[in-house]
Amino acid sequence: MRLSRAVLTAAVVSLTAAGLPAPASAGTPASTERGVTDIVPAPVSAKADPKAGFRLSPSTVISADRGAGQVADYLRGLLRPATGFPLPVVPHAAGLPAISLKLGHDSRIGTEGYELKVDRDGVTLNANTADGLFEGVQSLRQLLPSAIEAKHVQHRTWTVAGGTILDYPRFGERGAMLDVARHFFKPDQVKLYVDQIAQYKVNTLHLHLADDQGWRIEIKSWPKLATVGGRTAVDGDPGGYYTQKQYQDIVAYAASRHITVIPEIDMPGHTNAAQSTYAELNCDGKAVPPRTDTEVGYSSLCISSPITYRFVEDVVRELAAITPGKYLHIGGDEAHATPPADYLTFERKVQPIVAKYGKKITGWHEIAKSTPPTSAIPQYWDFGGASPDVAAAAARGNKILMSPANHAYLDMKYDASTPLGQDWAGLVEVRDAYDWDPATLVEGVGENQVAGVEAPLWTETIRTSDDIEYMAFPRLPGIAEIGWSPRASHNWDAYRARLAKQGPRWAAQGIDFYRSPQVAWK
Repeated sequence: MRLSRAVLTAAVVSLTAAGLPAPASAGTPASTERGVTDIVPAPVSAKADPKAGFRLSPSTVISADRGAGQVADYLRGLLRPATGFPLPVVPHAAGLPAISLKLGHDSRIGTEGYELKVDRDGVTLNANTADGLFEGVQSLRQLLPSAIEAKHVQHRTWTVAGGTILDYPRFGERGAMLDVARHFFKPDQVKLYVDQIAQYKVNTLHLHLADDQGWRIEIKSWPKLATVGGRTAVDGDPGGYYTQKQYQDIVAYAASRHITVIPEIDMPGHTNAAQSTYAELNCDGKAVPPRTDTEVGYSSLCISSPITYRFVEDVVRELAAITPGKYLHIGGDEAHATPPADYLTFERKVQPIVAKYGKKITGWHEIAKSTPPTSAIPQYWDFGGASPDVAAAAARGNKILMSPANHAYLDMKYDASTPLGQDWAGLVEVRDAYDWDPATLVEGVGENQVAGVEAPLWTETIRTSDDIEYMAFPRLPGIAEIGWSPRASHNWDAYRARLAKQGPRWAAQGIDFYRSPQVAWK
């Protein structure tokens, strides 16, 4: 909105009278909890200027170029609750102190990069796209005191740490996966996780929507998948499902945080919830009993049945219609009950169905053995080392998404005493989640063949948002840094010092994080 100087001056008077801090004088020194070199993920380059901090005040405005309005509104929403300042979004600062969001053409920073400059006169954030501005805002918020994350007005000085940042991502995809099949999470819980992961420049949310224990998305042509197959969860806990309208709302919310949702329907295995609901999906025409245990590898769609492919096409058609992103995840892992020849038959029939509805495929790395199109992204979940099928796919031109279970699976226990999680891939402390390199993890898959990284959170033992937070934080930011920051900046000792300074921020946000003894928390 466009506000006059008179209106803004009146706002200053009003807020000052209410006891909120007035604008600082130009000669007042700045004090901050952290500087531009403390950001997570680490920027490409950052130069601090301790004398150049910018103080927010009741007269500060957010100036936004055309095309930057959505990010400006998001930034205003971040800053207003704790400061109490009006922070109007205007097209021009007109001499007022401002945070300026500018769109331009900088060949150095690509589509998600940004340049951030903070001095006493204001903050300038430059990017080529709204995505870049949004990622820059995540860095900007870390330059303010942790109390900026509070939901109520805090009576204090708000100084943005001074300096300059030039930044852009190492890999194009930095993802998080949430398994809503083993335990169901309501839309507001998913949105909360979206907000939490967005602040570390995560740009994809992979939703694991169907598994043996539950089916979580409404499919109108097969309605009982959700209404019956969605009733169950691990250990007999309550199930649930998303209507297509609810799913679209989640997708739109994620998009407002510049995150693309990738939905997964796991197949031909991990299908017991569907096969217990519709008998015709079984080769003998008899429905299997529902399962709420955590065993894997026992279920399989009937590969020889035409009904199977009608089912798959209906699911893909409806899911593609409500998913704006380019990719659908077709699973493909742990299909131990599907003979190898049948597995290849299934993949070669299903992959063209996805293409028919305008989407590209991603799937667990087992799909690499089916020689998928080079647009497909196999997602590697094993422990690293030799993986001939994955290496061959990379050689053919497929990009590989890295999610090694012994580093990136957020459901692994931190240590033997962790009350949640599993340990089949090992114990994964904070350093274990950080100390690995996507470009050297799998033999034959180098830097240019990596699509990015993803941190999956399987929910066999996860029931609440607090559980999600405890297992994701502090490990997820480290995996996000591996995906965003330059390889040369990858240093555990430096990272753990920066990570320690995130603790007060999470406390202000109400995040129930694990206080790892490996980190000297502030």
